[in-house]
Amino acid sequence: CCTGGTHKLGPRLPMLATTNPASSARKAALSDAALASLNEGKPENARIQLVRVHPFGPAMSIAEYRLGNGLTVLVLKDDSAPVVSYHTWFSVGSRHEKPGKTGLAHLFEHLMFNEVEGRPAGTFDRLLEEAGAETNAATWVDWTFYHENVPRDRIGLVIQLEAERMGKLVLRDPQVTSEKEVVANERRYRVEDDVEGSVNELLYKLAFTQHAYGWPTIGWMEDIQGFTTDDCVAFYRTFYAPNNATLVIVGDVKERELLSKIQAAYGYLEPAVLPIEDVHPEPPQFEERRTSVTKPTPTAKIALGYRGPAFGDADHVPLTVLAEILFSGRSSRVYRSLVQEKEIATEVRGWVSTFRDPGLFEMYVTARPGKTSAELLAALDEEIERVVREPVSEDELAKVKAKVELSLLQSLETANGKAEQIGFYATVLGDPAGAFARLEAYRRTSVSDVLRAARRYLVRSQRTVIEVQPEASVATAQPS
Repeated sequence: CCTGGTHKLGPRLPMLATTNPASSARKAALSDAALASLNEGKPENARIQLVRVHPFGPAMSIAEYRLGNGLTVLVLKDDSAPVVSYHTWFSVGSRHEKPGKTGLAHLFEHLMFNEVEGRPAGTFDRLLEEAGAETNAATWVDWTFYHENVPRDRIGLVIQLEAERMGKLVLRDPQVTSEKEVVANERRYRVEDDVEGSVNELLYKLAFTQHAYGWPTIGWMEDIQGFTTDDCVAFYRTFYAPNNATLVIVGDVKERELLSKIQAAYGYLEPAVLPIEDVHPEPPQFEERRTSVTKPTPTAKIALGYRGPAFGDADHVPLTVLAEILFSGRSSRVYRSLVQEKEIATEVRGWVSTFRDPGLFEMYVTARPGKTSAELLAALDEEIERVVREPVSEDELAKVKAKVELSLLQSLETANGKAEQIGFYATVLGDPAGAFARLEAYRRTSVSDVLRAARRYLVRSQRTVIEVQPEASVATAQPS
């Protein structure tokens, strides 16, 4: 499994359409008569309706359906290859947990590959491997999703298996105990024994004093070890319900046949009473937070977290563009200054978190041997002060806009890429076609937008700084 990750965007863009977009969009969905035929004789939970059709680029459309039990189904037909990507997105991540129970969302990413009623542990993976499918999952702060890429003629198997583990997962002490130990070992490897993992965790812990983003998706070790089977059952019955899930199907499908299979597989599931989300907004920060830690690293490092906007905020796009100008590639400002000119750093990175609520503009710099964290911070601050003081050039902006646009479009080349972006935007923003709105926002971004974002968010009193000092024994073992 994988936890977290950055998100760009999805499918290969089709040729520009010459037909009426609204007309062609409605034709992408089943007719009222076809839906009436599908619903004939079905129980209420299995009855399906068309919610709306979302244009996806200039010539493709996503048909949004909903079952009576609340399950949302998003279908994008793409017959460019005889494959189907099948995603199941749940609106649950670490932000939905409670103090003392952190890590439950990530634990379920593991538990969901275990036993279901009538199928022993290991059957799920074996059947999919035999069908020529690939499968994986991811958990983060706002969401959890599971996906399969499968030959088109085996989509029925995927639908059946996914429906079974949404409604018939076996949760008993042996399964829970086993997966808790797997997750505990993962935490040791990825956080406690990893310098960057532990520093990133500390950065968010210091930056967020109230919001759930302050605890790690993998969970605190004490919480992981304290999970009970009852905790898992309650979490499953609450969040792994059809009215908290979105199916995203992209590929070479026959829509009527697909929806009929989904009705048969998921229609028996009952909706859950979803709890009111009780996340506390993060209060304003008025003073810089700074700490220093010693780690088994050969050279010094620094990690910074400036307050950042929510992914759906209008400022997110220009701040993302600014992050690219500062940190992306060998021609970026921070790389040229700290790595090439001053020769005090070996690595620089920056990223604006893609969270539903306001997150961080993260920055990381690794020193060359013999250089200090203070030198790194002073040099980085020079570049930050410069973009706050002076507008970036039109040439810089044009280059970065072309780069982010290309990256976005490349992420939409495959069926799986399309499905991931549709699921991500539907879950975080409520807009399955939000990738294309994002694309247009990139294209509209001006020098003034970038300058405004820099001045609004790159404020010293609203940042968290971690200076990482190397352990003496590790530092002296390195050549200067």
